[in-house]
Amino acid sequence: MTTPAARKLLDGFSLEMTGKDIPGLNEAHHTIPQGTKINVTFLGNEDLEMRIAASKAVKDFGFVPVPHISARRLQSQEQLEEFLGRLQDIGASERIFCVGGDPATPEGPYPDSLTVIQSGVLQRYGVREVSIAGYPEGHPDIPDEVLWQHLEEKSAALATQGLDAVVLTQFAFDAEAVQQWVLDVRSRGIESEIRIGTPGPAGIKRLLGYARRFGVGASTGIVKKYGFSLTNLMGTAGPDRFMEELGNLLEVAPASGNVRTHFYTFGGLLATAEWAHEFAAQH
Repeated sequence: MTTPAARKLLDGFSLEMTGKDIPGLNEAHHTIPQGTKINVTFLGNEDLEMRIAASKAVKDFGFVPVPHISARRLQSQEQLEEFLGRLQDIGASERIFCVGGDPATPEGPYPDSLTVIQSGVLQRYGVREVSIAGYPEGHPDIPDEVLWQHLEEKSAALATQGLDAVVLTQFAFDAEAVQQWVLDVRSRGIESEIRIGTPGPAGIKRLLGYARRFGVGASTGIVKKYGFSLTNLMGTAGPDRFMEELGNLLEVAPASGNVRTHFYTFGGLLATAEWAHEFAAQH
């Protein structure tokens, strides 16, 4: 049985896909509510045409594309403008997610997402809303105080630029850590919508592989609460327990404000969309 608090957290959820996953979107589109935000990644092994095609497919199916911009992967301002221009041509430039990206050394003039935001380029191509990254369980390579400084600086820069902000988090397993982080965000005067990242249903080994890659905490106690055991890596796990616990924690913390869910679809778009439909239908 799904609690009202968990259903509230699920309401208006968003999804994530890669540029290569148009077939997955085609398979899953009938299960996804119209108007759902679908983020399109900006990976090193995908090119401009793949990213544009994926964003167009999202829009054509009646969803809201949120293309990613990976600052350190951009080789020039011209490359950024070409991408935004192509997105604007298909009506997919209003909302973006701007993140630093994986490369240790910037490939061009943008060392981080803040420099992209401050460039003034985004507004020229119709961008109105920018999602920025949050890390409820920290980052393996960046101290917490630096993460907070970056979040505050990006929030302030977006406000100065007249752009709406969404804080979109790395996926998490620990509901209590997420609740505390949300309250810490609010205590710093950041009132933007927060989308908490969590994995859709996927194989346990795959989930743990992504957790190691992204530096997400995966201690025995936390993953057991999430719904699987480190000693039994067979089968799949979904975010049922996490959603229930986080929904209940946020319900008793009214200062948490507008919090929704963002699903990383490691197990596929269809599996995640079907899980969300079934979870919401439980009473």
